Amino acid sequence: MHPSFQDRVVLVTGAGSGIGQASALAFAQAGARVAVVDIDDSGALTQAQIEAEGGVARFFRADVTRAADVEGMVRDTVVAWGRLDILHNNAGITSAQANTADTLEADFDRVMAVNVKGVWLCMKVGIAQMLKQGGGVIVNTGSAMSLTALPGSAPYNASKHAVAGLTRTAALEYAKQNIRINAVCPGVITTPLLAKTPGVDKIMGVLTSVHPIGRLGTLDEVTSAVLWLASDGASFAIGSMLSVDGGWTV
Repeated sequence: MHPSFQDRVVLVTGAGSGIGQASALAFAQAGARVAVVDIDDSGALTQAQIEAEGGVARFFRADVTRAADVEGMVRDTVVAWGRLDILHNNAGITSAQANTADTLEADFDRVMAVNVKGVWLCMKVGIAQMLKQGGGVIVNTGSAMSLTALPGSAPYNASKHAVAGLTRTAALEYAKQNIRINAVCPGVITTPLLAKTPGVDKIMGVLTSVHPIGRLGTLDEVTSAVLWLASDGASFAIGSMLSVDGGWTV
């Protein structure tokens, strides 16, 4: 059973599918008002699902690599509900499977823009709002590859290591100002993004084998960790990188 987030205001990026969608739904089911953010109309479907279940949500289209979009999504959330209590910084993309020397510059730039600049921009704007209102919580979506590496994924590995650095740095900077910042670090989770990753079918056996538990993770297993980090029960968790990876990084 999830902790209660009754009347809390939550913003989730990348909420149109996968972990972000599952997070948005779980927060809504726990009583939160949820700002559903995605770069395309998939977010509107998440909003509709939340409302169909009796929850409260609004969809805001935004590209997290654009400062104006990020400022707009936070501003619109505050206009709608008066504050921003929790930010789940989840929007992210993967890179095509290629060794470092064979990685295309365009692929590297695209992954770093979304996974690093996007997280930094959302933290920058989200923290500014939380400072105005006296506090808040940020949960970033890292990865097992924030803590280890997998051959053939240099841009993704680098980007998720960067998320760890951003999380830990900001956590230290704002801990005394009532802003808690942590990250969840999933292993390989069964999501639409995984299915769309170029070449993933060729390495599925490897992806499964790196988890000592012997299987991939589920969305519910990740969202349970996200909601715990966002809850008052995690009040002493500062700058943590919470592994939810079936034992991979052990």
